[in-house]
Amino acid sequence: MGSVARLAAMLAVLALRAGDPVGAAARGDTFSALTSVARALAPERRLLGLLRRYLRGEEARLRDLTRFYDKVVSLHEDSETPVSNPLLAFTLIKRLQSDWRNVVHSLEASENIRALKDGYENVEQDLPAFEDLEGAARALMRLQDVYMLNVKGLARGVFQRVTGSAVTDLYNPRRLFSLTADDCFQVGKVAYDMGDYYHAIPWLEESVRLFRGSYGEWNTEDEASLEDALDHLAFAYFQAGNVSCALSLSREFLLYSPDNKRMARNVLKYEKLLAESPTQAVVEAVIQRPNVPHLQTRDTYEGLCQTLGSQPTHYQIPSLHCSYETNSSPYLLLQPVRKEVIHLEPYVVLYHDFVSDLEAQKIRGLAEPWLQRSVVASGEKQLPVEYRISKSAWLKDTADPMLVTLDHRIAALTGLDVQPPYAEYLQVVNYGIGGHYEPHFDHATLSSVEAGGATAFIYANFSVPVVKNAALFWWNLHRSGEGDSDTLHAACPVLVGDKWVANKWIHEYGQEFRRPCSSSPGD
Repeated sequence: MGSVARLAAMLAVLALRAGDPVGAAARGDTFSALTSVARALAPERRLLGLLRRYLRGEEARLRDLTRFYDKVVSLHEDSETPVSNPLLAFTLIKRLQSDWRNVVHSLEASENIRALKDGYENVEQDLPAFEDLEGAARALMRLQDVYMLNVKGLARGVFQRVTGSAVTDLYNPRRLFSLTADDCFQVGKVAYDMGDYYHAIPWLEESVRLFRGSYGEWNTEDEASLEDALDHLAFAYFQAGNVSCALSLSREFLLYSPDNKRMARNVLKYEKLLAESPTQAVVEAVIQRPNVPHLQTRDTYEGLCQTLGSQPTHYQIPSLHCSYETNSSPYLLLQPVRKEVIHLEPYVVLYHDFVSDLEAQKIRGLAEPWLQRSVVASGEKQLPVEYRISKSAWLKDTADPMLVTLDHRIAALTGLDVQPPYAEYLQVVNYGIGGHYEPHFDHATLSSVEAGGATAFIYANFSVPVVKNAALFWWNLHRSGEGDSDTLHAACPVLVGDKWVANKWIHEYGQEFRRPCSSSPGD
């Protein structure tokens, strides 16, 4: 049983609601929905409170240590203070036998850090898992690929597409937020661990550059160091076939860690390889981007995402018009819907302001506690996959009277029966970091975001930008019942913003008298 129509009402609200959303994300799934990422702010606020209390305790302890230090220093600096004074002699002996031991082995320091560690352990179960770090890193690589973003720019906090000598600003954040050397290292290491040296090398190069600039300094929160970044980058270049770069980086590593026997062996190995094949010293290896075997339309898909939905020829086609739509329904006579014809074959229509801000917020609020990682069919199983990054929930119309009203509006506009079993319940989706859904035939999306997130129709070669509170409609079956291959579509990765969509699938079955079939394959 296929669906003959699809309608996606854009229900995205950029600003998060006050307070923390209900429910908790499964560990390892935080990255797959922006609402789950927003939830991670709550445990971090708790950690900030713990750290503030720790700092205050440590500040008080350090003030007391400073008092002790100043007292003893003043005694040493006073030349009029001979140890012949029995009182001073006593206090000297006491300090060396007792006071200094108490200072060095003070329980206050251990109690302060113990309180911080205990608090962290209580919060730890609510924190993102390592799988979330991997997912977030892969999301940055996805955005890097689809929008041709420059890694150096990303590290500085800017979103720029660089093609040859041309630089295009895709998004200008109100506040620049740059990545640290350790941040870049973690992204590069995720790619490195997957054997993906195409992505690992530029991120590790940026990490090395930043570590070099701050060498000798140390941030408590950092996991990696310049030596770590050089080590990984050298081997990544070797695996990619650039032995000369691998040798240069390995030699630099030994300047900082000359006793590392493994790296010394690597240097000898690289020197031998270059001696046996001198041409490798001048030939720069071309690193190929990893192939995506399930996605044969990648170039078209990414090209449509990069256009950000621009349709430069629309004004030249009279059939692509705007109008007020009632569909001859009494329900819409007093409040017709603003209709924009986007494309003719396949027939794709955008209905502006199809839902109100209040309705969008209501639908989001109803769905939020029930969101779970979106899955796709794999044989008899439903599995999460890398090419679909989002969370979704299904809403029955019994959840709220407003959903009944929305169903009436959809039925009036389409002329179809939208009640089960002739249609699915409303599916609400929230996209994650770099959230996307690669080309497929069974999904419709739109939402309000700051950059990215367009809906791309691959074979029809056009894309539709994100429009808040609008609805996108198309038929994915011909009247003959045959599938329309031109409706192959994809949700482009969200570059910046929080993308929420709601999908309504209407089945072929039960619509025989509302949309009669045809014997012509093209109808």
